[in-house]
Amino acid sequence: MPQPNKKRGRRMGDKKRKHEDGDDDPEPPESSSKRQKSTNDDMNASHVQSMSLESAYPPMEKAFFGVLDDEEQEYFKRADDMLESNAFGDHDERSLFLANVYREADGKELKIAQSQSCSRLMERLIQFSTPSQLKTLFEKFGGNFIHLVTHRFASHCCEALFLRAAPVVSEELGSATPYDKPNGTTQIANGGPHALMESFYLTTLGELEGNVGYLLTDRYASHVLRVLLLVFSGEPINTASTKSLLQSKRKETNAVAGTDQATVQTLDKARSVPQSFSEALKKLIADSITGLDTEKLRALATHPNGNPTLQLLLRLELTHYGKSRGKDENSIIRTLLPDDPITADSGSAGFMSGLVYDPIGSHLAETIVQHAPGKTFKNLYSEFFRERMPTHARNEAAGYVVCRILERLGQDDLLDAHERLVPVVTELLQRGRTVVVRTLIERCTVRGIDTQAIAVQVDATWHGSDGFEVKKLLKFEEENALDVDPGQDNVVNGNTGNTTDPSFARSGEHFKAHFNVLAQSMLVVPGSLSALVLDSLITLDPQTLISMAKDSIVSRTLQAALTSRTASIIIIRKLIQHFYGHMGEMAVDKAASHVVDSMWEGTHGLAFIRERIAEELAENEAQLRESSCGRAVWKNWKMDLYKRRRADWIKQSKMKASNDGFQSFAELDTQQGQESVKKTPIQLARERNVKNKEANEKGRGRATNRRPAAPPTSIPAPAAKSTAST
Repeated sequence: MPQPNKKRGRRMGDKKRKHEDGDDDPEPPESSSKRQKSTNDDMNASHVQSMSLESAYPPMEKAFFGVLDDEEQEYFKRADDMLESNAFGDHDERSLFLANVYREADGKELKIAQSQSCSRLMERLIQFSTPSQLKTLFEKFGGNFIHLVTHRFASHCCEALFLRAAPVVSEELGSATPYDKPNGTTQIANGGPHALMESFYLTTLGELEGNVGYLLTDRYASHVLRVLLLVFSGEPINTASTKSLLQSKRKETNAVAGTDQATVQTLDKARSVPQSFSEALKKLIADSITGLDTEKLRALATHPNGNPTLQLLLRLELTHYGKSRGKDENSIIRTLLPDDPITADSGSAGFMSGLVYDPIGSHLAETIVQHAPGKTFKNLYSEFFRERMPTHARNEAAGYVVCRILERLGQDDLLDAHERLVPVVTELLQRGRTVVVRTLIERCTVRGIDTQAIAVQVDATWHGSDGFEVKKLLKFEEENALDVDPGQDNVVNGNTGNTTDPSFARSGEHFKAHFNVLAQSMLVVPGSLSALVLDSLITLDPQTLISMAKDSIVSRTLQAALTSRTASIIIIRKLIQHFYGHMGEMAVDKAASHVVDSMWEGTHGLAFIRERIAEELAENEAQLRESSCGRAVWKNWKMDLYKRRRADWIKQSKMKASNDGFQSFAELDTQQGQESVKKTPIQLARERNVKNKEANEKGRGRATNRRPAAPPTSIPAPAAKSTAST
């Protein structure tokens, strides 16, 4: 059947642009274009979006500042190696070396920043620089920031400079500087090494003014723009959620030993910023979306470089200026979702429907769900998400949006979502959507909702002839079972044959770790969920449990089981008994040694089991001391104290076990040596009762002796005789 003629706008446009620019790069082979034939609709949609963004942000001209000669490159390369190795005697020697490098680099800063081989030196110099040296770099880069932030190598130098100088702003703000005027206002110098760092940031922002929209989608400048946004806002920079917005997974770390840890820790928490930064942040957010209507801003939502920046802009707008900012017609969230109220047939609902399934756009949908005003979120949930929760949970990208929704729902709405998601828990686990099930369990535990129905579905997913099969939950396969089809004997809801578990077909330690994290979250919940895992673990044979302990991922689940507060003493005792006779072997293993360490905390209330484990470790002392893992176990179990002063170790063990009723083996041996016949508990109780009575009687006697009768103060008069008796 003949195919309709379609314009390949993006490819033809790129080809035309290459001919105009004189680019001699060859066209990609035809086989690469045939691979994209099934996604023509997506390509056309993305082409329309890219064309709208290109019309809004025209490309900029690139600046070139020259190259270093061979002698200069050799010098700076040797300086980079010395900074990387940090082979300096003391701080003064390193400071002298940095001053010499700065003197040699004077006038060549722009060349070094754009050099592929020497830009790393500039990044390391910035990490060791003093505030005055940082201000000098700001002056050297001044007037060219718009070209540096869009360069492949110089953008990393600008990013390092902005991050390193951020704590200096807070330090200058909190200290009494010589630039304070008598009336209390702060004087900001126009330049020089003695000016406030605040002025350099504001000058840099002035250079970027008018080009912020273009920087949003630039491959390199978008990362620098996010750093500037966080610096102006004063929010933590080194947090896990923020790092995912600032850098890609492929970014190389350029950390250097010997850097100031106080500066690094400052970026881990919120910083105080001047009032001018708050105003600059407000202006930067406004300039970012200037000239963007709803259509162009929605195109930015699925852009690989623009989406993380848009997430940060939306979050800062709603957190720094209040949820009331969402009522403003010019705000980002109202531009993205202009319909009020949002209905199922509105354009905003259609936009969210495509956003949650997009691998890039779903991150923005998560941000909208997390930070949207309460009225907007309730409208979105009731009109769009509520009926589609099971459908969204099945999708890999939309499942994370469902997790953010569950985290924000109240008890009544969460109970309704629980009733909708429970019937599809088995399907979610088979598809590997563990994050949705785990979030549902955690939120139900926080809100006090019964998780019995979830436990029934989890049990039905991996229920075998011997009950719940925890090995399938943990994705653990023994070496002798690797050649067996794991999905052959899978049973789901009692059906066999055509029903297979597709999760077994997916390989990778990352996939396996997700299921183990799910099991660990189940162990925290008291009731049926934790009982599923614990009861199944104690039924396994010792060899299987030892193999699981030596697995780097499954061993974490065993540690959680041994230290779980939902596990009874009987369960912990039965589980530890499987490892008797193998403590020495486990203590020298990299993964199993952590399981042995967790047994110390797990034997809370079982002092006699602690001593038995210590006895077995003492028997393997030579083997443990030869291994680094074994030495760590020896130290954590305080085995030196056990061998030298065993009575003190037993006393400490009892105190930490919080169980003085249990007797150690040494005490039992002493008692058996003194008495030929062991007394029954009733006899011991009678003896304690007699001793208590004797102690009470002695106490009364001492109290009587301490309190003698007071002597009479006067002689009583004789009683008068009765008249009748006389």
